[in-house]
Amino acid sequence: MKILGIESSCDETAAAVYTGKGMESNVIASQAVHEQYGGVVPELASRAHHKTIWRTVQQSLDEAGVHINEIDAIAVTQGPGLMGSLLVGLCFAKGLSLSRDIPLVGVNHMDAHIYANFIDETPAYPFVALTVSGGHTQLVHVTAPFEHKLLGETRDDAAGEAFDKIGKILGLPYPAGPVIDERAKDGDPRFHDFPQAMLDNNFEFSFSGLKTSVKYFLEDQEDKEQFLEDHLDEICASVSYAITEVLVKKLRNAMEHTGVESVVLAGGVSANSMLRRKARELTKEMDCRLHIPKLAYCTDNAAMIAITGGMMAERDMYSDMELKPFASLSSRK
Repeated sequence: MKILGIESSCDETAAAVYTGKGMESNVIASQAVHEQYGGVVPELASRAHHKTIWRTVQQSLDEAGVHINEIDAIAVTQGPGLMGSLLVGLCFAKGLSLSRDIPLVGVNHMDAHIYANFIDETPAYPFVALTVSGGHTQLVHVTAPFEHKLLGETRDDAAGEAFDKIGKILGLPYPAGPVIDERAKDGDPRFHDFPQAMLDNNFEFSFSGLKTSVKYFLEDQEDKEQFLEDHLDEICASVSYAITEVLVKKLRNAMEHTGVESVVLAGGVSANSMLRRKARELTKEMDCRLHIPKLAYCTDNAAMIAITGGMMAERDMYSDMELKPFASLSSRK
């Protein structure tokens, strides 16, 4: 099957083509307009999607050397995400589906992050997925394709959200996660002991208190600006340590609880070098197989939508024109 994947859940307009030979294209049009605001502005995001979606899709088809009439199914992000952004992608996919008589597959964005691991590898079921992104942090027990049990999730900020909010406090550009990761490589993670919340709860997360702790820690310094200039690498390393320690400790709990022999990392924060290193150390210690997507498949992309849509199409999990977007996991249909 040849699958066209379309992703527009937040601020990345993306399209990809997946065939039996593999991922033939993966095009991402990023939106630089949000940098000046320190975060994604929903209205600007949807407008940018509207301007770029057609040429992004066409570029993905061109790079794959596939004509739209050769496409067997169109996979599109249904949610969760920004409602305006989702609507642009969903309406475009519906129009393309109707005009070309191509079956439609609505894909859950969080499922797609998990199944991004299947682009280059084949994780063995059952496995535990640690999905860590800007909007979500959760542990999922996957027993078979699309058979998931949510073990736990964040009660407030997601890990990626915490990185970005703390980055703003530190005066770093948006998105701050990659910048903090890079600066942390040259810093001492033991420089300051930032709090690790909810360690007494097996699978739940909480990161909102961490940014408050960073804020107060900086305010306690006599010369905040000079302190930041002198110790930014150390602060970034200490923040990364606090967040990744919680993630890995919870992952250990989930592995022990389920008894799985395979683990997958998923979501944008799975690109974090400290998290990857700690996950490798943990799975080696527990004699488990670890799967981590390539960096290009960690952040929002259409390749993960295409592979997931292809797996759903193989199981006749098609959608109709009544397909609706959902903004949050709680409203998932």
